[in-house]
Amino acid sequence: MPQDIYDKIMMVAKRRGFIYPSFEIYGGIAGFYDYGPLGSQLKNNVENLWRRFYLLQDNCVEISTPTITLYEVLKASGHVEEFTDLTVDCSRCKRSYKVEDIIEKGTPIEEAVKENKILCPTCKTTLQDAHPVNLMFSTTIGIGEGRKAFLRPETAQGIFTNFHLLYQYRRKNLPFGVVQIGRGYRNEISPRQGTLRQREFSMAEAEVFFDPQDKTHPLFDTIKEKQLFLFDNEKEMKVSVADAVKNKIINNQALAYYVYLTQEFLLTAGVDPKKFRFRKHAANELAHYATECWDAELHSERFGWVECVGIADRSAYDLNAHIESSSVDMYAIRPFEQPKEVLMKKVVPKMNMLGPRFGGKAGKIKEQLDQMDAATIKKVTVTIDGEILEVPKDCYDIVEVREKQTGEKFVPHVIEPSYGIDRVLYFILEHNYVEEKKKDEEYTILKLNPKVAPIKTGVFPLINDENLIRIAKKLDTDLRAAGISTFYDESGTIGRRYARMDEVGTPFCITVDHDSLNDTQVTVRHRDTTKQERIKIQDILPYMRDKISL
Repeated sequence: MPQDIYDKIMMVAKRRGFIYPSFEIYGGIAGFYDYGPLGSQLKNNVENLWRRFYLLQDNCVEISTPTITLYEVLKASGHVEEFTDLTVDCSRCKRSYKVEDIIEKGTPIEEAVKENKILCPTCKTTLQDAHPVNLMFSTTIGIGEGRKAFLRPETAQGIFTNFHLLYQYRRKNLPFGVVQIGRGYRNEISPRQGTLRQREFSMAEAEVFFDPQDKTHPLFDTIKEKQLFLFDNEKEMKVSVADAVKNKIINNQALAYYVYLTQEFLLTAGVDPKKFRFRKHAANELAHYATECWDAELHSERFGWVECVGIADRSAYDLNAHIESSSVDMYAIRPFEQPKEVLMKKVVPKMNMLGPRFGGKAGKIKEQLDQMDAATIKKVTVTIDGEILEVPKDCYDIVEVREKQTGEKFVPHVIEPSYGIDRVLYFILEHNYVEEKKKDEEYTILKLNPKVAPIKTGVFPLINDENLIRIAKKLDTDLRAAGISTFYDESGTIGRRYARMDEVGTPFCITVDHDSLNDTQVTVRHRDTTKQERIKIQDILPYMRDKISL
């Protein structure tokens, strides 16, 4: 059976240190992969490019939160009930399958279940009793009873549960964005698509908070004439960002801005614009938290169109859920033109009751009670040092007071671009993988953008000569000291060395030859054109910085 492009890429990726199957010496397990030396650097470069778009261009802030997430957080967010796949079990093969993966293409899931159209892909037995299975990995924090928790299915909840602190940090000004890059976990039923469907994966997510009455973006005018590649499930179209909003193809400026920012990032990272589009979610596809969502889809020769980024309008779903579940004030303030006197409810702790009942914890309980929104309180619980405590009604009063207020409370809406980094990495490899013939031999080139290439330049002495080696090693050291990743190589013919660098996507090669001893110049070879030019050694650092956009 001839190899397709996926097989070829994974062979090169394993041989040259991009991607390895995890735990291979013990037989491996589906859904887990390791990044080798070049894969790790490629991943770092892609993530840092993403940071340039979101931290520098869009002025977001970055945080880092635990991958282990409390049960209460994911119960409130809806993941305990909703983060499921419809599953069937084959008693003959002793295997479970995701219904969506094994039914005939184009058949609605509901129809397949109702009309018994689900066949085991191995033994062809008709499978019944489809049932939802939660895909989160569960764990317990602490020894003994401990506290129930999960490995997080998304990084977003760590941002939402910190909103009240981040809102203070950003001086209570909206809009503002918060990003997080890290691991997510999904206990896939039967992962089948290699690195595209993993059980532990890397995500880059932004949660951008807006006033629901003003879903404009301050940078919208700078990109409104740019073109988007859209697919509304009926036809593909190329339309300006402004027209997409004006014609309600995309419902608001904020969402449209992040759709375009996603497009700009992916094309800069190196995906093929001819194999790229945004597809709008149909109503029956939307996640439980989304009101509108666009997927950035990339095309694979083997897998077809694959979702790599989702840009969702999550409205106020998550913050509302955490306000109701935790009773913590996580509102934003919309200023009044003039201060107003309003009647409001407040929680007033009774320290004479809290002290005797809770001892040294009373002070911390009071702090949490002071922050609670009395209008939403049903049962008062607080978490102190990991312990959930119920506060009896005789320990506090809910009173109505008149206060002069300068603004009204509201729950911000959220636009969320969520990137599957591993999928983006795979498509960068596939879209830039080129096979050519050179002297009747197969020749592989990985045409990576210099911004993300793991090695920026090879450094070679033309031959094994001490004088050339001395200059080449000094140049190699100087480049790395300047933050430019290199690969020094003095073995084999110069053609073989070029070929090794081409195969791993190195955009430039610098060769020190005998002329370098006299004219203090070196030869710089360009990967994509094989064009060569002579550059003075003293000019190499600024030349390379310019070429790789450092």
